[in-house]
Amino acid sequence: MNQPWGAPLARGPVHATVAVPGSKSITNRALLLAALSERGGTLTGALRSRDSLLMIEALRALGVPIDDTGDQVIVAAHPGLTGAADVDCGLAGTVMRFVPPAAAIADGEVRFDGDPRARERPMNTVLEALRALGASIDGNSLPFTVHGKGGLPGGAVTIDASASSQFVSGLLLAGARYEAGITVHHDGKPLPSLPHIEMTVQMLRLAGVSVDNSEPNTWRVEPGPIAARDWQVEPDLSNATPFLAAAAVTGGEVTVPGWPPTTTQPGDVFGDIALRMGCVVHHEPGGLTVTGPDRLSGIDIDLHDVGELTPTVAALAALADGPSVLRGIAHLRGHETDRLAALVTELNGLGGDVRETDDGLEIRPTALHGGGWRAYDDHRMATAGAIVGLVVPDLVVDDIGTTAKTLPDFPAMWTTMLGGRAR
Repeated sequence: MNQPWGAPLARGPVHATVAVPGSKSITNRALLLAALSERGGTLTGALRSRDSLLMIEALRALGVPIDDTGDQVIVAAHPGLTGAADVDCGLAGTVMRFVPPAAAIADGEVRFDGDPRARERPMNTVLEALRALGASIDGNSLPFTVHGKGGLPGGAVTIDASASSQFVSGLLLAGARYEAGITVHHDGKPLPSLPHIEMTVQMLRLAGVSVDNSEPNTWRVEPGPIAARDWQVEPDLSNATPFLAAAAVTGGEVTVPGWPPTTTQPGDVFGDIALRMGCVVHHEPGGLTVTGPDRLSGIDIDLHDVGELTPTVAALAALADGPSVLRGIAHLRGHETDRLAALVTELNGLGGDVRETDDGLEIRPTALHGGGWRAYDDHRMATAGAIVGLVVPDLVVDDIGTTAKTLPDFPAMWTTMLGGRAR
């Protein structure tokens, strides 16, 4: 059921310290690597959200013993992945794109399906790649079935991953378990979200896997074991950005503790974006602090590598004093929803002046008014509405429950951040 939510209006500058839970991207990669190692592993600081729980249940369906009852997530040693199994992907790109390459080495049939919108998301690239590597698969999008053979020859494959970097990451994560390893070459338009591929490469190396990425758009994973590890999961920096944005739009100050000094998370770039829009940004050992200006400046920026930040940046741009241009994000049309069309519709519905371009958005400043804000089953659309609602009265997000995809306690966290300064 939808959960309509009246976005709280800030009564003044927001001042808060907001601790955010673990990174979804790191959590789901670590879970998969622990499962593929067969010797298990542990995760400390792991995210508990719909996407991470879908990954846990997918791996359990494949015979992986996982204990998620304490402070840590513990993946126990096991003899290998098994079928027959049914995997619910929900709307989680990391499940629908990362688990099939692993299921190809399972012993048995593995059936995949997900939410209605998930059936519309691009999948053929990774499924065709797996076929080229020796897998037997029925279907080209959800629902589809992988006929696991207990192993996969592997080898070299060329793909067009311009729709999603997850196609590359999914193949690399399982590649060490293929008989010949895997070489993935991207041959197409510019590849989105390279930081997520860098995250995958770094985590594979931490698990003892040999990865050669010395050639542009080519990644070579050598066959071999995946080590058991104790993974320390960083806070999710992309999920932190709506809270930092609250400081930006209200002229307040918000600190996110535990911000890592170095990271492969794309959300780390938000500090630079806030700085360019007129904020003061301090990165200290205790965390990252954003202090908002009296008036936000517009921005002209290429978000190709950090497309997941687009809804937050678009919300800031709609509340800025000058025009903004967001570029390099055509691939967002294939995310949880068509994010470009959704942002145009919802911001213009509040009186905004937003135009969709071939690869992004043009946003001009205008006075916004209250009204409905649709989330489109997209957690980042929902949090963008919350940001706008801080300074635009009477904004109602039609389904705040969709934030549970990566941030299950978002409404309570938002209210706590505002303290007594909301009405």
